[in-house]
Amino acid sequence: MSLQLSYMGEVIAASRDRSVRALGSPDNAVPRAAIALDDVREWRGETPLARYLPMVTELLGEPLRESGLVVALGDAAGRLLWVDGDPRMRGAVADMGFVPGADWSEDTVGTSAPGTALIANRAVLVAGDEHFAPTVHPFSCTAVPVHNLATGEVLGVLDITGGAAAVSSASLAMLRATARAIETEEQLRHFRTGMRVAPTQTAPSRPCLRLLGRDVARLESPETAPVELSRRHSELLALLAAHPEGLRSGQLADLMHEQGIPAVTLRAELVRLRQVLGTALPGVQLESRPYRLSVPLATDAGQVLDAVDRGAHRQALRDYRGAVLPTSDAPGIVALRERTRAILREALLEFASADALLAWLEVPGNEDDADVQLELLRLLPPRSPKRAALVAQLGTL
Repeated sequence: MSLQLSYMGEVIAASRDRSVRALGSPDNAVPRAAIALDDVREWRGETPLARYLPMVTELLGEPLRESGLVVALGDAAGRLLWVDGDPRMRGAVADMGFVPGADWSEDTVGTSAPGTALIANRAVLVAGDEHFAPTVHPFSCTAVPVHNLATGEVLGVLDITGGAAAVSSASLAMLRATARAIETEEQLRHFRTGMRVAPTQTAPSRPCLRLLGRDVARLESPETAPVELSRRHSELLALLAAHPEGLRSGQLADLMHEQGIPAVTLRAELVRLRQVLGTALPGVQLESRPYRLSVPLATDAGQVLDAVDRGAHRQALRDYRGAVLPTSDAPGIVALRERTRAILREALLEFASADALLAWLEVPGNEDDADVQLELLRLLPPRSPKRAALVAQLGTL
């Protein structure tokens, strides 16, 4: 989908900016052996994902043995636990250091699917010279993070690397399905061992900025009481959360107002925002030059996009409580609002059931979505009583 491809371009651009800051020249982007080859087997057995290697072998390793592609499983730090797939391609990627025990984090090799997927915490596709390291330009890759569904913690990353087929929709679908299988099995394992895993929690397990369906944001943390932010602080924090790579003062001013806002006004608001963060999120600092948060801040809008990336469209729809700060007219917020809504909407139109589309129409602001109503007419049985109401509604548009 074009909107998703456009957003992927933003993810890669942000990754390249981080790569330049971390590594300087692309010539410095060289994989290194984080774990000696002789120690890989023992180290692999100590990782949380070790128990799922047979599952990954069955779902990805064996099907890709004659595909011209390789599959890799990495830990949460970007170190490769295991590499399998087509033997010839395994030899080719081994020449660039894509081997078990190698560090493929973004800090080491720059923009690449495994490392960037871990930083962005979403599916990432990187084709050819979009990679930061020149040695990786002959290859393309797709990667998805694997999560602990109970805590949201990233357990590791799954990757497919090879030629153009590595960034196909089929490769992405295989990775998402395998990641979901691991996540589900991990959740079941917790149940079997008597640990309670709740799909939703009354208190957040990590700080989160609530933006959906709210005129002002709500900042929630497991360590402090929830805080309702002012409208201006809601906009500023939402933009900083959406741009973890940081924003220069001019960029931030332009995202806040069509004609920008005076530098002195922006600085004053940021000083006050620092004070709010000091109370609400003691572990998060607002840094400057560029302005950015010292640690990434999750948002409910980002969680919706994560769910879409995983193919969890029903979960994304359940989490989507309305538009991002719907009364804000800040250009950056308008763009975030439209992108979040459009990506979820397109995913639902392409993959969802009639029930999901009916639920979409119940979200405030979506009642008159004619495209969804027309798709519903196509999906609903001819004698469904819901068809008459849809036809009447379309007749008024």
